[in-house]
Amino acid sequence: MKILLVEDDKMHADFLKEIVENALPELKEILIARDGKEAEVLAQQSGTTAIVMDLRMKEHNGIDAARTIWARRPDTRILFWSNYSDEAYLRGIAQIVPNQAAYGYVLKTASQERMHLALRSVLIEGQIVVDREVHQIQNQQMRSRNTLTEFEYIILLDIALGLPDKAIATRRKLSLRTVQNRLLSLYSKLDVEALDQNHQDIVLNKRARAVSSAIARKIINREGLAAADKELRTWLTQR
Repeated sequence: MKILLVEDDKMHADFLKEIVENALPELKEILIARDGKEAEVLAQQSGTTAIVMDLRMKEHNGIDAARTIWARRPDTRILFWSNYSDEAYLRGIAQIVPNQAAYGYVLKTASQERMHLALRSVLIEGQIVVDREVHQIQNQQMRSRNTLTEFEYIILLDIALGLPDKAIATRRKLSLRTVQNRLLSLYSKLDVEALDQNHQDIVLNKRARAVSSAIARKIINREGLAAADKELRTWLTQR
């Protein structure tokens, strides 16, 4: 068995390598990539289907790399190893993981025992493993009335990229009225009118407030926006 470790920080990479060697004694080869682009190349060249991937890297983040790797080999097992439990990352992974893929999400603050369990569960046994703190965030999302639906999340990304209502309707194949209704629901869930109620003489831009509120709540982040921007550029060139 061989495994690919993707981590742009050398200290973290060395620490991760030590944990992996202890948890998986059956390993025959450990490959290390320093960013997402290198990970895509090594995964394809080596044919490895067991990967531990950092999410936030300076060059080409983990979600972009995982999207490419899974597009080529949907049976690849990926354990995401991250400092962050943002809702934006959870949504990003949910959008790209193939139905047949085993994956995990473990925080770098997890104990070595927890890491050992996650490594063996995901990479050897093909299970889905989500860290307790991350799982709590997922549960909160499911229970909360203010959780954005998938369509609301997509429209949020579109307005963050500057698309007007008619363009969103065209791109998402929705009626203009549907887009506008989803926007009203989005504004309500993100409390964009809260400041207007206290300052009646100043009317704030609702679209800008929605985006800033979503960023503050970690519903969207720069990696998600960067990926969405690439998709928008592709859509614009294909029209």
